[in-house]
Amino acid sequence: MSINAVITGSTGMVGEGVLHECLNHPNVDSVLVINRQSCGIEHPKLSEIIHADFSDFTALESSLKGYNAAYLCMGITSFRASEEVYTRITHDMTLALAGPLVKLNPDITLTYVSGAGTDGTESGRLMWTRVKGKTENALLGLPAKRAFMFRAGGITPTEGLKNTYTFYKILNPFFPFLRRLMPNSICSLEEIGLAMIQATLSGYHKSILEVADIVDLAANQLDKGKSSG
Repeated sequence: MSINAVITGSTGMVGEGVLHECLNHPNVDSVLVINRQSCGIEHPKLSEIIHADFSDFTALESSLKGYNAAYLCMGITSFRASEEVYTRITHDMTLALAGPLVKLNPDITLTYVSGAGTDGTESGRLMWTRVKGKTENALLGLPAKRAFMFRAGGITPTEGLKNTYTFYKILNPFFPFLRRLMPNSICSLEEIGLAMIQATLSGYHKSILEVADIVDLAANQLDKGKSSG
């Protein structure tokens, strides 16, 4: 199976990491990134659209056909963000693109980067958990072929990528120890990207994936790579 993927958030840490895995994966034929400003990456597989208004993708619909995967990695931190602003960026903008993608590509697999602790009841005490839960539920309600919510926790960055957050750069030397201590709380950015690809290729038995599920899916990809190498 060949993957033609749309990726959002490629100017951020997670989206850049997912893009990196896609560009280096033999099953990924093409990637379209949609950004407000260029990700600054050139590659034969890669196309980029600069789009100012992430609340409305109507003008891009002719460019959104022919994709069977969407890796939705766009987002902001909830730190000091009002619920209105956080909802607009996290929920509204994500659905503004996901809706047309599903309409134009009914065989698409949606994968959304959520977060560990997301509240699917939408009634939790913490604002971000409610908004993420609302976003997950809305995506799962779309008539896509498949949809997966990746509830990532701590993330080990990929060496050499430019958009790694300072917080993760500081913690990076400690991640091996932390991962041994809390194996179900930390995964690598490489594993997130590979797990998204594997979910597109073969699906998964759960729609909401915790860290252990992400690691499990990625291991399937790594095993296949070793057997073919």
